Amino acid sequence: MKLSIVIPAYNEENYLAPCVEAIRLAVKTAGQEVEIIVVNNASTDRTKEVASAYSEIKVVDETRKGITWARQAGYLASSGDLIANIDADTRMPVDWIAKVFSYFERDSKIVALSGPYIYYDYSDFKNLLGQIYYHIGYSFNWLTTPFHLGAMIQGGNFILRRDALAKIGGYDTKIDFYGEDTDVAVRIRKFGKVIFSFQLPMYSSARRLKEEGFFTMARRYSFNYFYYLIFKKPYTKKSIDIRS
Repeated sequence: MKLSIVIPAYNEENYLAPCVEAIRLAVKTAGQEVEIIVVNNASTDRTKEVASAYSEIKVVDETRKGITWARQAGYLASSGDLIANIDADTRMPVDWIAKVFSYFERDSKIVALSGPYIYYDYSDFKNLLGQIYYHIGYSFNWLTTPFHLGAMIQGGNFILRRDALAKIGGYDTKIDFYGEDTDVAVRIRKFGKVIFSFQLPMYSSARRLKEEGFFTMARRYSFNYFYYLIFKKPYTKKSIDIRS
């Protein structure tokens, strides 16, 4: 089994190198077959130069700006049986890859695996609020699973089986940002198990939460989740570019 790690990167020259270094350490620790793909998504800074400095990284150019365009380009350029989707501002725990292989090798019915974020540049109190938010979402997901209403994954910390992703036609490039993870989870759920595990955290920057506010983001994510379950599309059409 091979794992492809796809990193969408739009103007991420300041975050990309630490993200890659954390992945390299996790790869070395896991001892599994892994490829790393950075999607240079219409960047105007040194993102491509930073990525190209690593000989083991495959750099893909996607000129159509947007997270789903970047994820789709990375998926099409990958060769792994498992497609991991992380973000350029994340810091992968050293045992993350080993845990991913363990989950998928134990249960062939899993088609999607995800876990929460822990924000490395946020206060302990706000991280606690974040974990409470995750647990509320997890509880709702657990209660509604028998009714096939939804599924829960965290964008920037999820892994998909390639054959299941192919069956749903890849990522929906009509979605700008909000709801892209819910869309994938709901569609892929038809082909197997979607697992959200608190044992698979990913460290991430809280820059968007800082920019827009924790409670604003919590309301927006929640509203888009329920809106998608009803209308099969997210309500919020555009996102704020926090890198501008």
